[in-house]
Amino acid sequence: MISKQAKGGEPPPGQEQEQFAVIRMYQAREQIYPREIKGRFASLRWLCVFLTQLVFYGLPWVNWNGRQAVLFDLATRKFYLFGLVLWPQDFIWLAALLIICAFGLFLFTAVAGRVWCGYACPQTVYTEIFMWIERRIEGTRSARMRLDRQPWSFEKLWRKSAKHLAWGAVALWTGVSFVGYFSPMRALLPELAAFAFGPWEIFWILFYGFATYGNAGWMREQVCKYMCPYARFQSAMFDRDSLIVTYDAQRGEPRMPQARSAGKDGAGDCIDCTMCVQVCPTGIDIRQGLQYMCIGCAACVDACDSVMDKIKRPHGLIRYSTENAIEQGLPASAIRRRLLRPRILIYSAILAAVVALFSASLWVRMPVKLDVIRDRGSMGREVEEGIIENVYRLQVINTDERSHRYRITVSGIAGLTVAPSDVIEVAATQTLSVPVRVRAPHGAGESGSNKIHFELQAEDNPALHVSEKAVFIVPRR
Repeated sequence: MISKQAKGGEPPPGQEQEQFAVIRMYQAREQIYPREIKGRFASLRWLCVFLTQLVFYGLPWVNWNGRQAVLFDLATRKFYLFGLVLWPQDFIWLAALLIICAFGLFLFTAVAGRVWCGYACPQTVYTEIFMWIERRIEGTRSARMRLDRQPWSFEKLWRKSAKHLAWGAVALWTGVSFVGYFSPMRALLPELAAFAFGPWEIFWILFYGFATYGNAGWMREQVCKYMCPYARFQSAMFDRDSLIVTYDAQRGEPRMPQARSAGKDGAGDCIDCTMCVQVCPTGIDIRQGLQYMCIGCAACVDACDSVMDKIKRPHGLIRYSTENAIEQGLPASAIRRRLLRPRILIYSAILAAVVALFSASLWVRMPVKLDVIRDRGSMGREVEEGIIENVYRLQVINTDERSHRYRITVSGIAGLTVAPSDVIEVAATQTLSVPVRVRAPHGAGESGSNKIHFELQAEDNPALHVSEKAVFIVPRR
């Protein structure tokens, strides 16, 4: 926005002196240089980084029954999850899985705030990896700040170039791993080496790699502050008994440097060292209270505890606690008791019920599906010796990873037979379309529509069977 402001001083007679001032509608970003910190929460965060990336990078290389264990094959519309093969008709389980994830997020947030953001969110994980690379190449926080203030030189050029090349390599491999979930990884890499990959594969590798490079390398805290919707609606899942990273103002205030607070009665434990601000990946001051920009990573807890060790004060000036516990001075036992409050119990009950239903439905899932399509162009017709014939097309889907021979039987009218054959073989994870003729003897059934049932029974597995309803038309006599 541009506005006119009169400049100080008297303008010449008959003239009006004006100045155009720029008023920014958005706050300019200030570069954040998080300090590296060690501690129990930093170790936990790196454990989460290791485990999540072990799963993400490693799963495309795991084999199961001679194929990739986890593969979303969009071309054939099959989704392989270890021993489970899902088809488009099975998307109900995908919906159930998303519901489980949603209620799990609600539950974890109600219990421990933004614990997902602080430890397992991809933005946090890749930012941690990129910052580790940055520290190894450019040095400590003060060294990075000093390097950025210096004019361009050979040292600055090679350090910046090496950092961005390392970031680009990690981002590119992340893109390759992502595409490896949709194109078999063992076939994808030779294609990449020979530059024989398809246009969609290279598009998604570059797109996902660029997103990783941009979000974790350049945008970082801006994603958490401005782009992530979770930061905006998380407060709806908090209450005053939710565990959050918080500063104990009753113990810390009035804050003052240690040299000034020495020997003074009433001085708080906070020595205003700003270490909690220096280690924060989003650059906030936790001492100002709960803020939506806080991702709950607890880096400030590790930093403050290390300072308390140096000045011989107890840990916990900044800690995981609740608003009620801070205000009322509740002990840890009271905090644990208040975790079992109605909101937590309701979330837990719903989550347990959905997980139980999801597991039970997968357990009883039949790995064969049958669709019966009656030939609309050929109604019930009378053939030789007064036999009534209807024509159908059976769509048989074998979701098992073994081929099976199925016997076709039809019930509902006495004497029904199937032609040309009542035995079919369906290969593993394949669909077979089978035209069949169903015949009824003369005089069987009633004129018009008659309800019948097609049944498939695997010859090698008595428990593998499926039934589907259909209509048999008998011409009017």
